[in-house]
Amino acid sequence: MKILTVVGARPQFIKAAVLSREISKHENISEVIIHTGQHFDKNMSDIFFEEMEIPKPDYNLEVNSLSHGAMTGRMLEKIENAIIKEKPNLVVVYGDTNSTLAGALTAKKLNIKVAHIEAGLRSFNMEMPEEINRVLTDRISDFLFCPTETSVKNLLNEGFNSSNANMHNVGDIMLDSALFYSKISSKKSKIIQNLDLCDFALCTIHREENTDNPERLASIINALNNINNHCKVIVPLHPRTKKKINNIKVKPIFKIIEPVGYFDIIEMLKHCKIVLTDSGGLQKEAYFFGKPCITLRKETEWIELVEKGFNKLAGHDSQTILSSFNELLKKNMDFNIKLYGDGKTGERIINILIEH
Repeated sequence: MKILTVVGARPQFIKAAVLSREISKHENISEVIIHTGQHFDKNMSDIFFEEMEIPKPDYNLEVNSLSHGAMTGRMLEKIENAIIKEKPNLVVVYGDTNSTLAGALTAKKLNIKVAHIEAGLRSFNMEMPEEINRVLTDRISDFLFCPTETSVKNLLNEGFNSSNANMHNVGDIMLDSALFYSKISSKKSKIIQNLDLCDFALCTIHREENTDNPERLASIINALNNINNHCKVIVPLHPRTKKKINNIKVKPIFKIIEPVGYFDIIEMLKHCKIVLTDSGGLQKEAYFFGKPCITLRKETEWIELVEKGFNKLAGHDSQTILSSFNELLKKNMDFNIKLYGDGKTGERIINILIEH
């Protein structure tokens, strides 16, 4: 069996590494990796692949810094050339980026089977480009590997029980990654010692709905300033968002640092008191490392975290963020509940693919 994997962003490489490790255990399975280049990331150097124990891509399509339509169109053309050359039995895509949709659509047009890892996730907000990508990718995939019971229910509600797709709740592949890398993160990262961190709140902000709206951004910054008076707030910030903050009246009094790598994030998650984020991935990782989370959005794909009380949806309102902070820090939470499987998702996926 030849598997062709399409990825386009750093988190997707980290997830794909789980499957690559499982593939390497089988002599009769080979893998070709395409990096679309969607997220141009200077941190994805040779050191990134070596430290993270991630196979380097066989193809780098270098498609980035374009509009959604131009980017997806260029990817379709270049992925098609690679698929025709490699003749894989299966194309694997992850999550909800333009690369995800382009990989799935190209494969399907060439009558190659598609496996979608992280299938069935829904924010029910069709203004999010990610929501469009994940809905369309699910619709044309042959294997739907769902991370949670909620994601299975979403697909059943959309009529997938009458489709020909193979649907499986395999658990969350990010849990596999978190468990694997948490064993070595303290050797790879010295961020806690270097910044002398203790009793702090970790925050990330990157979604356009927050960063491109000056009023929303000011409201979030105001809340973080208030929290910083009680608990040190650390915010790894992309230069683009930093520039946006410089253009609003409310000035941050909390600590802003440069964007950090995955090992640094794991160490910060291990040592922080609470997480505030508009990132989908970090909401789950907070849970993996036993930390409450405030989501700076009105909706989340990880609804079970909200239902079980590990996560509060606060949006951008200052008062809601503050009250959520005070409420979550007082709660006793049992993080032993297994919402996302047992950390053997990669193994389960490969076994299913071998069987079919």
